[in-house]
Amino acid sequence: MRYVAAYLLATLGGNSSPSAKDIKKILSSVGIDADDERVNKVVAELGGKNLDELINSGLSKLSSVPSGGAVAAAPASAAPAAGGAAAQEKKEEEKKEESEESDEDMGFGLFD
Repeated sequence: MRYVAAYLLATLGGNSSPSAKDIKKILSSVGIDADDERVNKVVAELGGKNLDELINSGLSKLSSVPSGGAVAAAPASAAPAAGGAAAQEKKEEEKKEESEESDEDMGFGLFD
């Protein structure tokens, strides 16, 4: 991912076809040692292609990927266990409250 990001940064900087040397220079500026094989692969795969079209085609593919929110129906055998699940959730909430209190006992917190 860092190699693709460096390639995109180079194109945003005005270089329409970045070379492996350009990508290595960008990565080394933030202290990352670049792997020659990966850099060359990125340059070979993205070289000569319109990046706007590639990004748009990738976005259209992502629209078909489920991203959560939909919960599968529980099997009928799980219905009797629903009462046990509520008790489990209550125990988890109590543990969360205890852990939050323990942070206060240490003398510092997230917003101190």
